[in-house]
Amino acid sequence: MTQTVEVPASHRLIIDVPREIPAGQVILTFTPAVDLRSDDRAGECPICAAHRDPVTGEERFNAETAAAIREGRAMMRGEIPAKWYDSTDEMFEDLDRDDPDDMDD
Repeated sequence: MTQTVEVPASHRLIIDVPREIPAGQVILTFTPAVDLRSDDRAGECPICAAHRDPVTGEERFNAETAAAIREGRAMMRGEIPAKWYDSTDEMFEDLDRDDPDDMDD
């Protein structure tokens, strides 16, 4: 189990241990977390932020999902035009044209 916590100025922590952790000895490791509030992640969506490794700050998505996130961010910045559809059928037809390898036979 990994949990990111804020160390207070007093350097004293009170830890509530989840019930799924069995009673007995455990090892606690203290590792400084990456500052997820840096300028390059300003305005990051909460879903993306929740799927970052708390130690390295790396996104934990597969390549296809990471590419879709990059495309969405580029659309939000206005670097590529966003797409609009009049129906879900029109959207799925466009998706099939974009990636014909993913079409169901």
